[in-house]
Amino acid sequence: MTTGDARIADTILALLAARADGATICPSDAARALASDEAAWRALMPEVRRVAARLAAVGALRVMQHGEDVDALAARGPIRLGRLVTRS
Repeated sequence: MTTGDARIADTILALLAARADGATICPSDAARALASDEAAWRALMPEVRRVAARLAAVGALRVMQHGEDVDALAARGPIRLGRLVTRS
């Protein structure tokens, strides 16, 4: 991962940690947290999806569409990012 990727990953994971159990975020939440204006955060969206896909691949989060797990890079339309549910 590049430094930029690490920053995106850290932002995604921090946003998820701040949410209630079971809550999700939109990838645009991370992009907006990293960029100061609309054009900049929109330009970050492909990178955020790519990093989310890598995080999902290593089991750090879930990528969902309509409540079902999906590939962040293959999914068309809105996706949500969520923490993995751990059962004790």
